[in-house]
Amino acid sequence: MRYDVIVVGGGLVGATLAVAVGAMGLRVAVVERSGVPAAAPGPVYGARVSALTVASERILRALGVWSSIPAERIGPMREMHVWERTGEVHFDSAEIGEPVLGHIIENQAVQWAVERRIEALPNIEWCRAEELTELAIGDGEAQARLGARHLRAPLVVGADGASSRVRELAGIEVSEGGYDQEAVVAEVRTALPHRETAWQRFLPTGPLAFLPLSNGHSSIVWSTTPGHAAELCALDAAEFGLEVADAFEWTLGAVTARSAGVSFALRHLHARTYVCDRVALAGDAAHIVHPLAGQGVNLGLLDAAALSEVIGRAHGLGRDIGTRATLRRYERWRRGHNALMQAVLGGFRHVFSNPSAAVRLLRQSGFALTDRLPPLKAGFMRFASGFSGDLPALARGAPGERGS
Repeated sequence: MRYDVIVVGGGLVGATLAVAVGAMGLRVAVVERSGVPAAAPGPVYGARVSALTVASERILRALGVWSSIPAERIGPMREMHVWERTGEVHFDSAEIGEPVLGHIIENQAVQWAVERRIEALPNIEWCRAEELTELAIGDGEAQARLGARHLRAPLVVGADGASSRVRELAGIEVSEGGYDQEAVVAEVRTALPHRETAWQRFLPTGPLAFLPLSNGHSSIVWSTTPGHAAELCALDAAEFGLEVADAFEWTLGAVTARSAGVSFALRHLHARTYVCDRVALAGDAAHIVHPLAGQGVNLGLLDAAALSEVIGRAHGLGRDIGTRATLRRYERWRRGHNALMQAVLGGFRHVFSNPSAAVRLLRQSGFALTDRLPPLKAGFMRFASGFSGDLPALARGAPGERGS
């Protein structure tokens, strides 16, 4: 079977890319290991949630996905409060004249909405319960083997996560490493309302964040040492709630766990190149950053929007969409931004975990400077929320093409 684009990986980034390219009229195959479509959100929130920026919201709106996310599962994030023992800083969307800084939404709800949009596009075909076993690059096309099936296309996109099979078969190397941390996630109820505010306290072992859910509860993300993470996940609900409340200085009062703590290891990864002839990488296949600012999914969605724009421009001009010359525009656009974000987040983690008195003074000065300089704080909010920067057209709220 021949397609215009083969997307390997049907998660949020891969499925969003498929919608963006499919909406142009191109024929797309989505290869996904899971044989089960995303289920509609149930009465209980899933353990994994994302802090979607305004830029991500615009991408999903422009592609007709946002309207399918159940409104009752979209939690607005209007403010952020960040602190540690040396200082604090408060961010308010009203200070930049915007209603929100982003939204907290469970991953399953967004995935379900994207898959519903795919169902409405007849030129997108799911290849479920399939795995990429071979990838051959030839003149004018790539051949992807899925067991007994052979797919052909000018371009194969690896959106298949940190252990990307596309990246491996294409021979693309990565720089990677661990943080010696695990993130513990859980849904909790607090005695005091979260006030549609994201709260984050930096601890010596890592940050503890409370993300505001639409049901009045919060999703916590506690980055800590592997040993401590194991201890937290072994606690019963009452003990876990006490540990979290104490670590959070009882800022939102008593904490009641609504779900058991689940942990996952944290790591960083960056592909040495995002593209080669007939192959491009997006999302976690290309980069993984520390979750302390919740930017992982947002970076992946920006990848999808930028790559689809480059594909659309090349296709509209009658050019081969899978050549390295075409795909290099995508790499130049996204790799530097993602590398900068990885460096900044890694630097934050190092600075806030360093116990030295000099670094502690630096942190205190940084908090005070940020909180007392409105232009600096506004610039940070606008960039982090996706109101500024070199954004793809979809992230600005409308389809379009990037100039060469």
